[in-house]
Amino acid sequence: MDSNEWWGLVERARDVVGDRADDRDAPDDPLPGALTDVLAALEPERITAFAVTAVTVTDSAYRWPLWNAAYLIEGGCGDDGFMDFRDGLALLGRETFSRAVADPDSLADVPVVVRMSRGERGWIGYESLSVPVTEAYRRVRGETDSLDAAVEAALRERIRPAAPEGESWDAEDEEANRRRLPRLAALFPD
Repeated sequence: MDSNEWWGLVERARDVVGDRADDRDAPDDPLPGALTDVLAALEPERITAFAVTAVTVTDSAYRWPLWNAAYLIEGGCGDDGFMDFRDGLALLGRETFSRAVADPDSLADVPVVVRMSRGERGWIGYESLSVPVTEAYRRVRGETDSLDAAVEAALRERIRPAAPEGESWDAEDEEANRRRLPRLAALFPD
């Protein structure tokens, strides 16, 4: 599945839920269910292809500057948290995702990030894009073992990043954050 088709499916799910598409923190977050419904309309092979492309998309965001932005926004961010952050960032749509990968400081323009900076409820992260994929596949095939095997086989052939790309700095260094992520550092001063 090419990235245009992948992003088109994400956007279709976002369109279904409208203005409720951008915050994974809501207890009744409708986006994962909408994405599940969109994917369940596909053939099993296309659902598998979506899962494989999801890994490629989120791997493209495996970058130190973005990780440090996530650290600022969330008040800390370990390995698992950064995986959740990247999955949730993808659910914000192609434009927001691409802009954040190219310029993590652009996250200062995202409404949920602004709310989080004020101590209001909100979260970008999402536990795993595999959840709606698995549920959609289960609806179509009645099982998920073949999905797991197909995704694992496809990923075995890919070279995945061993470490984040880009320049790293101490995410707790306030001066470095002000230099590299000035807008986010202003939103999250401590």
